[in-house]
Amino acid sequence: MENGSGNQTDMNKTVKPIRVILADDHTLVRAGIRALLEKQPAVKVVGEAGDGREVLNLVKAQPPDVVLMDIAMPGLNGLEAAERMARDFPGVRIIILTMHDNEEYVLRALKAGVAGYLLKKSATAELDTALHQVLRGEIYLSREISAQLYKKLPLQGLTGRKSALEQLTGRQREVLQLIAEGQNTKGIGDILKVSPKTVEYHRMKLMAGLNLHDIPGLVRFALRVGLIPEEKLAAG
Repeated sequence: MENGSGNQTDMNKTVKPIRVILADDHTLVRAGIRALLEKQPAVKVVGEAGDGREVLNLVKAQPPDVVLMDIAMPGLNGLEAAERMARDFPGVRIIILTMHDNEEYVLRALKAGVAGYLLKKSATAELDTALHQVLRGEIYLSREISAQLYKKLPLQGLTGRKSALEQLTGRQREVLQLIAEGQNTKGIGDILKVSPKTVEYHRMKLMAGLNLHDIPGLVRFALRVGLIPEEKLAAG
């Protein structure tokens, strides 16, 4: 007869929690996601951020296992932050948690190096599965979009001709996002810690590379390619 000592030993083992950082510019959204995560005993939220730069600093200071991150964040959006994070912190698994279900966003996210793409409306049912799957080194896509994505765009679709947005440098995309958010030259320089002349140079290169000739044209381009969603468009 088994005495159950083996089972007792297993129960006494300390399970290392999954360290998670949340990044979303809406405090209430972060609070809701945090509440979901804290119901899981094997998950520990170690930090929260409201924009792309803040989450990069937080990952450096409080290295997590997983970052749950929205796309639409001010200053530096989630896809740009994900690309830098994948490059500088390759051990961190990134899950995009967003309302956007279009294929362009998904492909850009995968190219940026994310491990998962989860829709906010399905987060309750899929969050635990997504966390554990990406920690096993797998890719997780929301069930709602995975079938149609891989049917229409097989994996080889991730490589190929770059879009107009992808042909820009990371710094040019940063400047473009800040312009579209309504920042002026000085404001952009202060955020990026560069001189106004440097900002003007990047703006000139943007206009030349995209064959656009004014700020409204840059803003329309940023909106069209999804660099910023319409609700983040600068007022006026």
